[in-house]
Amino acid sequence: MNLISISIFLCGLVLSSECMNILGIFPINIRSHVRVFQSLMTELAVKGHDVTVVSHYPLEKPIERYKHVSLRGVCPLFVETVDVENLYNYNRIDMYVAPTELSQWGQGICESTYFSERLSEVWDTNRTYDLMVVEMFNTDCFLPISSKFNIPVIAISSSELLPWVSFRFGIPLNPSYMPSIFMGYPRKLNFLQRFENSLLTWTHLLFHRFIRNVKDDAVARRYLNVTLPVREYANNVSILLVNTHHTLHNAKPYPPNVIEIGGIHLPDKNELPQNIEKFINESKHGVIYFSLGSMIKGHTFPQEKKDAFLKAFARLPQRVLWKWENETMPGKPDNVMIQKWMPQFDILSHPNVKAFISHGGLLGTTEAVHCGVPMMVMPQYGDQYTNAKAVEANGGGVILYLKDATEEKVYNNLKTILDPEFRAKAKALSERFRDRPMSPMDTAIYWVEYVARHKGAPHMKTAAVDMPLYQYLLLDVLAFLGLILLVFSYISYKILSLVLRSVFSKKKVKQN
Repeated sequence: MNLISISIFLCGLVLSSECMNILGIFPINIRSHVRVFQSLMTELAVKGHDVTVVSHYPLEKPIERYKHVSLRGVCPLFVETVDVENLYNYNRIDMYVAPTELSQWGQGICESTYFSERLSEVWDTNRTYDLMVVEMFNTDCFLPISSKFNIPVIAISSSELLPWVSFRFGIPLNPSYMPSIFMGYPRKLNFLQRFENSLLTWTHLLFHRFIRNVKDDAVARRYLNVTLPVREYANNVSILLVNTHHTLHNAKPYPPNVIEIGGIHLPDKNELPQNIEKFINESKHGVIYFSLGSMIKGHTFPQEKKDAFLKAFARLPQRVLWKWENETMPGKPDNVMIQKWMPQFDILSHPNVKAFISHGGLLGTTEAVHCGVPMMVMPQYGDQYTNAKAVEANGGGVILYLKDATEEKVYNNLKTILDPEFRAKAKALSERFRDRPMSPMDTAIYWVEYVARHKGAPHMKTAAVDMPLYQYLLLDVLAFLGLILLVFSYISYKILSLVLRSVFSKKKVKQN
């Protein structure tokens, strides 16, 4: 009996030594962002780690080892409801200035979060932490919190990488084939697109370095009393987890400490509500699922566009599930069912769901790709244009811009993606997306624990991270080569001058 007690005690010691105290800082006040991080932090708690999460969204069902520090009410939502008609005017200029809008949003989050003093619940205790996980998006002002505990940092990107994030991890930013996330370029860029992409990439980098980071520095000095600039903390981040996968967003030259975890938010499949299950099962020709996310509400849908969709749906043999926030929909045909909320992933997982009409949000796009459901993507703003182009380029769907939507265009696009040959392409994309040595969640958990085991894993960082810009771009080498060429040219010129002068002087002597 004593031996059993000793064994249990020793096992407890082993387990406790592996358990980490992990701090998660996720101040972005949009639920789709937090879903990515919340999935990871929840799983870490399930694995036995003690997790403290600072965010605007608590768990629906609290679990052990997961403590939530609420930021609810600290700052207003950047966008609460998107009016579809207003997005008709979203144009190239809006894409150009997107980083400035992100910067204003980030500044508001920094100021309001620190001013609220909610973060005092994190550091005004005797608790220590082993690791910090933070989103890397539109502000770096929370990175210096790691200095209070002297702990390594793991960053997560909920979207494709923003240019300033790529640069600080030493990822070669080549605008010839690495398009800006804001522009919605095709996979292969023509000359004008490469020219525009080059200018925008470097403009956005300079903006973030000399405007956004300067504001972050001021916030960090004021509230955290730190002296180092935030970019130093950003350069010291151990690893970056990216919510993408190369099968959809194309291959990029990532160093070892940049790890793709696209699909980490995917939940286990659950049973559908009875009314939805019945509606899908009784559809002889399959079902089309229609959702434009949580921000685009039914009452903002223009009447002419709604009528175009309803008339197109009435011509199809398939049934349509339409996430529609209003109670009624005048003119709705019999094959359309509306509901304010629908379990999207569970619907897409049903084998009788044949197509998905989407706005191109990354989470919904990832879910459809995972399930092999072809999409008709109608991007509205932000990275949705880039996601739509990625889906189109990889055979997962077609693009229809909502302002151009007519009954015929909606009908023809749906007939295209409902074709068995097109659906086979979407299934092939799904197979590539899912074919990995480990699941996205297991991959993320492994690398989080790896960083802790190896004290921040500094060996994974490329030397490019700590290089001054002039060295990274080889400006000193080019200058030295230019100097050598200049000296060589000068010496050659002098020698040639002497030779020519000598030759001509001898000729002149002979002539005399």
